[in-house]
Parts: sequence; C-alpha cells; structure tokens
Amino acid sequence: MADSKREIERKYEATPETRLPDLTRAAGVSEVEHRGLTELDAVYYDTADLRLAAGSLTLRRRTGGDDAGWHLKFPVSTGIRDEIRAPLADTLPDDLAGLIRSRVRDAEVAPVMRLRSARDVCHLLDGKGVLLAELSTDEVHAERLTEDGRGSTAAWTEIEVELADDRDPAVLDAVERRLRKAGVRPAASPSKLARALAETAPGKPRRTKEPASPRTAGDHVLAYVRHQIATVIDLDPAVRRGLPDSVHRMRVATRRLRSAFKTYRKVLDRTVTDPIGAELKWLAAELGVDRDQEVLDERLRARIDALPGTLVLGPVSARLTVSSTVRRAGSRRRVVSVLDGKRYLDLLESLDALLADPPLRSRAARKPAEVLPRAVTRDYARLATRVARALEQPPGEGRDLALHEARKAAKRTRYAAEAARPALGRPARTFAKRVKAVQKILGDHQDSVVARDALRTLAARAHGAGESAFTWGLLYGQEEAAAADRERELPGIWARASEPGLRAALKD
Repeated sequence: MADSKREIERKYEATPETRLPDLTRAAGVSEVEHRGLTELDAVYYDTADLRLAAGSLTLRRRTGGDDAGWHLKFPVSTGIRDEIRAPLADTLPDDLAGLIRSRVRDAEVAPVMRLRSARDVCHLLDGKGVLLAELSTDEVHAERLTEDGRGSTAAWTEIEVELADDRDPAVLDAVERRLRKAGVRPAASPSKLARALAETAPGKPRRTKEPASPRTAGDHVLAYVRHQIATVIDLDPAVRRGLPDSVHRMRVATRRLRSAFKTYRKVLDRTVTDPIGAELKWLAAELGVDRDQEVLDERLRARIDALPGTLVLGPVSARLTVSSTVRRAGSRRRVVSVLDGKRYLDLLESLDALLADPPLRSRAARKPAEVLPRAVTRDYARLATRVARALEQPPGEGRDLALHEARKAAKRTRYAAEAARPALGRPARTFAKRVKAVQKILGDHQDSVVARDALRTLAARAHGAGESAFTWGLLYGQEEAAAADRERELPGIWARASEPGLRAALKD
C-alpha cells in the first residue's frame, strides 16, 4: 500500500571542495549532528517521449537508505512536492501506475536514467535535540538508459536541505542565508532527474521555446482551453488519492471546457468540439454523483447542528448518516474505475489531438476585441432571457425549474467572461464578478430545491420506521423559507449584473 509525504526542500550547487559553514549560527539551529555516508541507487522511469518529466513528475525505484522503494513525486509549488511511496518490488506497483495513467495513457513506462549518489547526511537540531531539517551533500553520477543516449553520463555535487515534518519553514530561510554567505548558490535545476536529462541529452542541448503571448482571438481561446485540459490531467492523481475538493475542481474544469466550446463556437469548429463536449458532459456527470451528495450532506448537517436540542426529535443525525453512507458507498471506487476506463482515456487523447491540431475557424485570426465581447454578450442575452422567464413564473415547481435553467446560463456566462479576461482586462473581470453573484444566488436556490426533495424522503422513512418526522418537517420549512429569500433577492442582484454599462465596457 502506498503512503504519502509532503517534501519541502531546497537544492544548492556544490563541488567536492565545497565546505559547509557553521550552521549553528543559523537562527533556531543549536546542533549539527553528522549521520554518516549512505549509498543510494535509483532508476528513474518514464515514457520514451518523457511525458512524466514534461509535467515535472518523477518516478523512481531506489535502493539504499532508510526509504528504499518506489517513489512518485508530484510538484505542488516551488520547492514543495508530494512524494507517494510504495514498498520495494521488481515491477511498478499498481497504486503508482494508476496515479500516472492520465499522463502516460497506454505508453510503456521504462527505465530512462540511473542515478547513483554518495550521500553525506547531517541533522540540524534545535536546543532540545528536536530535528529541524536534514542536510545532505550528494555526489551524483548519472547514466542515461534510453536508446537515443545510452551510456551518456554526467556527474555533479549538490546540497539538499529538507524540512523535517511539521517544522517551521523559516529554518530553511535561516540555513539558506548562512549558505549564501559562504558562497553556496541555489541549484539551477529543480530536481536531479531534470539536471541529468539536460546534461546527458544527445547532441547539443535544446533551448526550450517560450510560448508566444496570445495575440489573436484564437490564441486566447486556445490558451484557456489548454489550461483547463492541463487542470483535468493534473487533478486525476488527486482524485484517485481522494484529496479534498479534487473531484469538485476536476468537474469544474470539465464544465469550463464545455462552456468554452459552446461560447466560442465562432472560433473553434463545432464539428470537432461537440463530440468532445458530449464526452466531457459524461465525465462531469460521473464525477458529480459523489460531489452532489457531499454538498447535500454538508447542507443538511449544518441545518441539524444549528437547531436547539429541544427541536431534534428522534435519531435525526443517525438517520442522515445512514442515508449518506448508503448513497455514497463505493463512490470513490466507482470514480477510479471511470478514470481507469477506456472511454476516459479516449477523451484525454481527443483533447490532446485538439491541441495538436486546433480546429480554428476564420474568426480565430481576428483581434480579441472583435470576437470575444460578442461571444460573451451572446451568452449574456441567453441568460437574460432565462432570468426574465423565471421571474415571470409564479412560485412553485415551474419557477424552480426555470431558475435552475437560469443558473446554468449564469455559469456559462461567467465562464465566458473569465476566459476573456486576459484579453479584455478589468471590464471582463467586473462583469464575471457580477454574474457570479447571480450564479451563487441561483445555486443556493437550487440546493434548497434538492434539499427539500431529500428531506421529504427522509421524513417518509422516519415515519415508516415509527420515528418522529417533526424535525425533518422543520428543516423542510427552513429550506422553503431560504428559497423564498433567494427569490426575493434575485431581482436586485440581477439588476447589478445587467447594467448596460458593464457590457458596453467589454467592447471599449
């Protein structure tokens, strides 16, 4: 079974002649304890076209040291990575194979680099002997294992300072100040593998071409689409690991993509994007099963917790827990099975193909100011029609359905404005913010509609079991009142979002 560890470290350039300064002069460090020399032997795995390295992921099988085994590292931010560990085995463990599937797909993962390191370790301790950080000086020898550069080698010395678990990162700043004062500088490469790949690359090192700044309408739309696709792929491992909010964020990315395809259909050819959009809708629905239940549970739980004890009659909390458990049983396994399925992997391939050969229409070559405002205001017109239709309806099921349709239109309009923001600037940001307020109030109204339906079911089950249904009826009344409040607030919120000047500013 794999486990995880948050790794916070900094790397520095060194030579065999580099001498460490007196680190007890670093704030907080009282003692430097030498722990001896360790021999490490790591083989790094990737696809032939280095898909993991392209995403700054590293996968290795390492022997030596006290953490021998398989290690998979995901970037979190500069100097911070999540390391997933699995026991030493001859082949890649299934747990880790699943976590890289969104990137490698059906490609073979094979050895690409071998790094052998002689590691000299010191522990930096505080006045009570508590470990603050581990400093290691590594003499590294790298050997390329791929056919195009087999046998190419590189060697260097580097210093790593890794923060101990649950310690204040300020100690890393204090140690760095001492190292810099001694002439030791931060490493240019973010990881050993990145440096090894660069220094053993066949032929002359290639300079990475910086992406050009978006200029045309097509450039801006594709930049937005590219970002959402990257978000889906990046969140895949987090969803598999069950990390908080990962399912919701992945679902939002799929919705943003679908909205972009619809909103900017004058930029991207619908004959290509519509089939992909249909598959994105399927994926969002699969991801939404667990998320929708989670939102409902949180809402009802908060309602129950806010009630005085005298108004909670019967095993209300227990019944909600049982109902939730039954609905969500096996939900994570179901989601992972979707991510392992051929349909999902085919969708990822389709998204890759779209980026590789964008289906741009003639308007894509125009200036952003000529194309993007029209697309945003077209979505706004659709929203305005749905809001007007909803406000005309008398309270009841018909209005609830109309408000739900308006909510979906508000979400699409907001996404359209957010996609246009890099090109249109503050007017798009302001417009998106106003529409988001409309979406929020309509979303809360829809959550109330869903909650009332669930409360009716819970009340009926409680009554059938001989329990009091009083509390469920009370909660139903609260949700009914909340929905009425949102309906009364909507005209004012909508008036702010529908000010003509907001849309005029998009075109200026």
